[in-house]
Amino acid sequence: MGTFYFERECRTPNSECYTVVEDDNTVGRVDLHFTDTVVHATLSVIESLTSERIQELIDIIDEELVDSVGISREEFIVHVHQGRDLGVFSSQKFEGNGGGPPGMA
Repeated sequence: MGTFYFERECRTPNSECYTVVEDDNTVGRVDLHFTDTVVHATLSVIESLTSERIQELIDIIDEELVDSVGISREEFIVHVHQGRDLGVFSSQKFEGNGGGPPGMA
């Protein structure tokens, strides 16, 4: 089993977005939203991750991403979605999108 690490995609004053990588393979995405007392997360992972690995990933997200922000929080709530990645969709049209639907990058 490899080690999870995170590549930041974007950051706002109240949220952050990361690609989740393991052994140079994308295995998911996590969106974090910070309120005054609660951190909400949406975690989407590939089908092959086991429940144990998902729990390990949640613990790492809590330690490395949430705690590092330095906010005082009362709760960390994570919504987990597991399935296959269908691609990235955009309102922009891209050339060479691999033959996917319009707007799919």
